[in-house]
Amino acid sequence: MLASGLRSGLMVTASLLIMTPVAHAASSWDTTPSSIPGVSQAQIPEGPEKVFGAKTTTLNNGMQVVVIENHRAPVLTHMVWYQVGSADEPRGDGVSGAAHFLEHLMFKGSKAIAPGDFSKLIRGIGGNDNAFTSWDYTAFFQSIPSQYLKQVMALEADRMINLSILDKDIESERDVIIEERRMRTDNDPKALFSEQMRATLFENSAYAEPIIGWKDEMPKLSRKDVLDYYNKWYSPSNAILVVSGDVTFQDVVYWAQQTYGKIPSHAVPAHIRPKTPERTAEIRLTMHNEDVRQPVLMKAWIVPSFMEDKHAYLGLEVMTEAIAGGAATRLYQSLVVERKKAVSVSLSYDGDNRGQGSLWLYAMPAPGVSLEQLESEIDVVFREIVGNGISKEDVEKAKTRLIDQALYARDSVAGPAMVIGQALAMGATLDDIEYWPKEVSEVTREDVQSLFDIYLNPIAPKRLPVTGLLLPKESEEK
Repeated sequence: MLASGLRSGLMVTASLLIMTPVAHAASSWDTTPSSIPGVSQAQIPEGPEKVFGAKTTTLNNGMQVVVIENHRAPVLTHMVWYQVGSADEPRGDGVSGAAHFLEHLMFKGSKAIAPGDFSKLIRGIGGNDNAFTSWDYTAFFQSIPSQYLKQVMALEADRMINLSILDKDIESERDVIIEERRMRTDNDPKALFSEQMRATLFENSAYAEPIIGWKDEMPKLSRKDVLDYYNKWYSPSNAILVVSGDVTFQDVVYWAQQTYGKIPSHAVPAHIRPKTPERTAEIRLTMHNEDVRQPVLMKAWIVPSFMEDKHAYLGLEVMTEAIAGGAATRLYQSLVVERKKAVSVSLSYDGDNRGQGSLWLYAMPAPGVSLEQLESEIDVVFREIVGNGISKEDVEKAKTRLIDQALYARDSVAGPAMVIGQALAMGATLDDIEYWPKEVSEVTREDVQSLFDIYLNPIAPKRLPVTGLLLPKESEEK
């Protein structure tokens, strides 16, 4: 248990946020990060290829601090990323959704802040705030006038250690997340079917479970489930602070040490990500639903993630962009424009995980074309790509688009904080992010073609896909 004196020392009040905007650092501590007590030597990536020019250091309690300075306007985005998500929940106990439930309950106050007051205080200074949960991380963010940095840090540090959850909060907020699932998943046939596809694709992995939780397990979520998760994983050593905007590195590090730096860390468990075994038989799922108006064909493959194989990750990013990165690329042109077998088709890569990644294909048939016919046409196009290859021109254009997208992210305040925070939270390094465009530029056509032949070759794939057919209700009777 944490000392009660430390808890009270980190409590904040509503008046603190409203009355005392932070000024620029005083000269008494306006110094190099290495000379600030409780802060290790800063690690600043060097080189002309840097995307964001971010600076980083680590507090003595293990919390990483990252700053991206942008002085175009007096605003900033403040984010705390916990390196834990729904994939780290206990499995097999008949309860799911604790990570996402805790995200909601983090807004229910502490011993100093009443339920709902956190967001009210942020809105009161002209800011906005929110949070989100994934399988591998949970993030909380505020976009605010830069003068209030210190106060927002105090608020976020307060709920990192002083979270107060009452039984009545559990009952009321559990109803909220159950309704959220009903609206976003249960009442959306495509979302519900995608959930089933993912559960089949990842089989024995925690990535098979929905972040929000299974419908029949969410009502069982208890105060103990949430507090056990909070006490186990929410530690400064398992958190990353990212601040982007009109700030200086020295200011952020100083105030981080005065707030987050006072929280003691504890060890957190290892992240367990079992691998899905090689599939020896093709799996096909079919779902009929009365709310489906347009049939949808889905295919999903297990592929390497960034943390498994960085070289493959870069190649898969380029491959996906080269053949399906817009209306002018191979997949769309072949199936929609030339053959008129589909009205839409997309291929997306999800490789930003601690565990395995996945490729997802979505396609909607043109009028008069069945899903079986559309699937056959996609196989024909894929065979052509195996036989004729992906052109060097398409690969070079894809790399250019990806690099441009990365560079454009610099032009916003929130963008860099999101990109850097997500990558660091899943286990990447700051160098991985800063030099990503350079590494993308080094991907070759041969790299891309090899990955396509391994994973998308319909004749001899390394990984068999899970195929899904989502159909209108009336098709069931035909």
